[in-house]
Amino acid sequence: MSPSSTPGLSRLKKNHKLSLAGVAAVGVAALSFSLVPGPASAKAEVAEVAAAPAAAWSGYQSAELQAGIAGQKSAFEVKAAAETKAKAAAAAKVKAAAKAKAAAAAKAEAAAAAEAKAQVAAKERLVVKTVASRAAARTPVYANNLDGWIREALDIMKKHDIPGTYEGIHRNIMRESSGNPNAINDWDINARNGVPSIGLLQVIKPTFDAYHIPGTKKSQWDPVANIVAACNYAADRYGSMDNVDSAY
Repeated sequence: MSPSSTPGLSRLKKNHKLSLAGVAAVGVAALSFSLVPGPASAKAEVAEVAAAPAAAWSGYQSAELQAGIAGQKSAFEVKAAAETKAKAAAAAKVKAAAKAKAAAAAKAEAAAAAEAKAQVAAKERLVVKTVASRAAARTPVYANNLDGWIREALDIMKKHDIPGTYEGIHRNIMRESSGNPNAINDWDINARNGVPSIGLLQVIKPTFDAYHIPGTKKSQWDPVANIVAACNYAADRYGSMDNVDSAY
């Protein structure tokens, strides 16, 4: 048989090529080409040579690759921690901003409430002042003389439904005291009984006390109180001071 037709030799050349490739991958040059193995030994040789790169890769994986993976893991953890910290800082910033906004809103609301309260108080003061001013404007000012005393007495009498006119009051005052609020009768029967007639309309104490109108001074000597009490008595006794033309 010629070498080219020999099956074993053909397989040997192919196996030798595989062996050379495996040796080149792992750096092994110790295989010999002098022996021509049979089919079984050729398969074993191929398996052995094929296993060499795997063994070398396994060694690389168990050392350098593991170190690389560990490094990548460490870098990932650092990055994850940085991202977590950044997220926490952003959340804290958002929370602080929300808190500041809420505080500002509360402050603005308190200021608005205080302003509204101040405005209400100012309006109330203005109303009180206006009412007082109007009341003062409506309150007449009476002269401190006979004319003023009669006019003030007439306003009080009107509020208490006591009849009487300026003319009737003035006429009786001029007859009884000539318009002197300090006039006193110390010679008639009343004076002898210890209750002299006093004032503009010469009223005795028991009559003044019985017909005194609240809001006026409790004194016979006060001209306005004297007129009002006397007119109240005259209204009860004669219907009105206008009807009195003599001692009463």
